[in-house]
Amino acid sequence: MSSNILVLNCGSSSIKFAIFDMSKQEVLISGLAERLYESQPNINWKGQFNGEATINDQGHQAALDKLAYLLNEWNVLDSLSGIGHRVVHGGEKFSASTLLNEDNIKALNTISHLAPLHNPVNMLGIEACHQLLPDLPQVAVFDTAFHQTMPEHAYLYAVPQAWYEDHGVRKYGFHGTSYRYIAQACAEQLNKPEEELNIICAHLGNGCSASAILNGKSVDTSMGLTPLDGLIMGTRCGSIDPGLIEFMMKAENASIEDIMTTLNKKSGLLGLSGCSNDMRTLLVEEESGNEKASQAINAFCYRIARELSALSASLPDIDAVVFTGGIGEHAASIRQRIINFWPNAKITLDQDLNEQSGNEQGLISLPDSPKVMVIATNEELMIAQDCYELCNND
Repeated sequence: MSSNILVLNCGSSSIKFAIFDMSKQEVLISGLAERLYESQPNINWKGQFNGEATINDQGHQAALDKLAYLLNEWNVLDSLSGIGHRVVHGGEKFSASTLLNEDNIKALNTISHLAPLHNPVNMLGIEACHQLLPDLPQVAVFDTAFHQTMPEHAYLYAVPQAWYEDHGVRKYGFHGTSYRYIAQACAEQLNKPEEELNIICAHLGNGCSASAILNGKSVDTSMGLTPLDGLIMGTRCGSIDPGLIEFMMKAENASIEDIMTTLNKKSGLLGLSGCSNDMRTLLVEEESGNEKASQAINAFCYRIARELSALSASLPDIDAVVFTGGIGEHAASIRQRIINFWPNAKITLDQDLNEQSGNEQGLISLPDSPKVMVIATNEELMIAQDCYELCNND
């Protein structure tokens, strides 16, 4: 059987894709379809083939149709042994990556309401691949699965139990595939068995979360029932007083849909700064004297420090604090500012190593300080590995 795996990650306004040769664990082709609901959606790719193209219509289906055309043009369809899909929400039904069949696809459709911005487009990708390659096995890899090891006292909300029992209302957590990769990579870097690893990890990008990992398993995390909870993000508000929703509906005579759109797409760094959800832009703006950009950055960093401190209550000791994600991996000044907002952790960063995003081990802290590391995540590789293993597990 071929060792090539197609990985598909359908986001709310973009589609990432990659073809992995799992015999070498390397990427053959990777690409991104973006701006899917804007005036000029496009797709670009690199690897064995390089290029870009416009997409003639808006939305996910047009992008998936274009990707199918390209895969056929590249003559790679016959080389695939499976397709791995990122699925954001698995609820309590799915605690591990799953080989898809008719029954569990039906089960997935019953929980789409738990992530209405993400799961329906994830399912659209699954259906498109089934139409294109009906005999090829497909695997769902869930953002929530890694956090299914959280204890009840961490995942239950203080709401009527009937909400949980009848509707599944609880904390689920997300970015689980990233955290699973980081736990494996960190254990390897520290030369420690993963089942003995205790870390706090911050996944910081346009979406942000943090997680406490005890003996290699998630025991708490910042995101909740949905990815809106927790840290300040690019356009998402993070944790707020729930009463704010009713307050603003009355104050602006707005619908619940209007308020939720604002909290998901017009808040976070964008809402606070009034100019951008991109940390790189905000740092430039701050340098030029933009006070609102500075306020947004400081609020972002403080909330992360507060969350990391809170998560430390879940662990008897901490082997390392780990930063990952686009901001976590690349923004040295943000990492330093987060540490500055967390004085009782008694962490001291090595300025040179922090600017370099770590030494060969990923360390950015001084030798006599609690360990802080930067590790680049690779969610796509985790999806490809799970898919390859399940498709070849006869």
